[in-house]
Amino acid sequence: PYINNTDIVYVGNSGPHARLTLLSRACALLHPINFPEPFGLSVIEAMACGTPVIAFNLGSMPEIILHEKTGFLVSNIDEAVEAVKDIDQINRKHCTDWVSSMFSRQKMVKNYLKVYRKILTNK
Repeated sequence: PYINNTDIVYVGNSGPHARLTLLSRACALLHPINFPEPFGLSVIEAMACGTPVIAFNLGSMPEIILHEKTGFLVSNIDEAVEAVKDIDQINRKHCTDWVSSMFSRQKMVKNYLKVYRKILTNK
């Protein structure tokens, strides 16, 4: 009942440009997963845009989100609601800096090469 009012609008699927615009203008990304997700690409995309994330503390979320620095890790809906109230405490630049330092293309290549070298030297 709250969709398409003045505050909440359903926009459907968004392409890359629209997604970046939406994420960069959002106060937060709400990511209430209910399974141990192995990796949260949408979480990384949001933080790369400077948008903090509120997510359930499951799966890879504790490895991706720095609690109280790039977002909030919560256990239930009530905690998520409280985290929304505190979202202004998160420095948006810190979100972008964190993603750049941990999930950049350069970091990925460096880590792949590290794994490949380990595999090749342990034959």
